Amino acid sequence: MTDNSPTEISIIHKAYDFYLALNKTIGTIPKKDRFTLGIKVEKLSLDLIINFYQANHHNNQKRLEILDKADLKLKVLKMLVRALHNLEAINNKRYLRLEARLKEIGRMLGGWIKDTQKF
Repeated sequence: MTDNSPTEISIIHKAYDFYLALNKTIGTIPKKDRFTLGIKVEKLSLDLIINFYQANHHNNQKRLEILDKADLKLKVLKMLVRALHNLEAINNKRYLRLEARLKEIGRMLGGWIKDTQKF
């Protein structure tokens, strides 16, 4: 049984929008970082989208397990995007845009986790 409430669906859209923005950014990353951090960040963002779809498909305990995994991936993703900025592989403007999207996804994920814990 799936729960297609607006929060779950919108977090998937936000994660997808983040991926599109990230994909455009990856092309601007210098090769030395693009094929290490760039690929890892891209893979994590795709894994996050998959986790959100999986969580939306399950109920309560299994959903909570998947959301916890997604939360960890999101934290690592934030750190790696920050690393790209600190290494000057992406400029400040791109970093701030990506970071703002990740923060919004984090808030939504936190709310989804709290809602799931209630049951």
